[in-house]
Amino acid sequence: MGGMSTAVRDPGLQPERTRLAWRRTTLSAAVATVLAARAALHGVSVAGAVVCAVCCALWLGFLRISHRRIRALSGATPPPALSPRHATTAVLCVVALAVCAAVLVV
Repeated sequence: MGGMSTAVRDPGLQPERTRLAWRRTTLSAAVATVLAARAALHGVSVAGAVVCAVCCALWLGFLRISHRRIRALSGATPPPALSPRHATTAVLCVVALAVCAAVLVV
């Protein structure tokens, strides 16, 4: 009637998809960091080494945030919303990592 579904939504699916998305993003950031390190170490220079170190630090920061979120999503209770501070930090780490990787490629 009226297009409304009476099926009960499984509350476990959305946190699982979100957890998998955090894992995929962390893996992508790790690949970008490894490729940036490879590019930096290919032509060893002080600037390349500094950018490589910054990429590694950014990846570790993102890894910490994503691991905290993945752990929160794995709990039996519904996780709290991601705080604006953590969301901003995650976005800044990803954007800065992309900029550092682009600097190394160009």
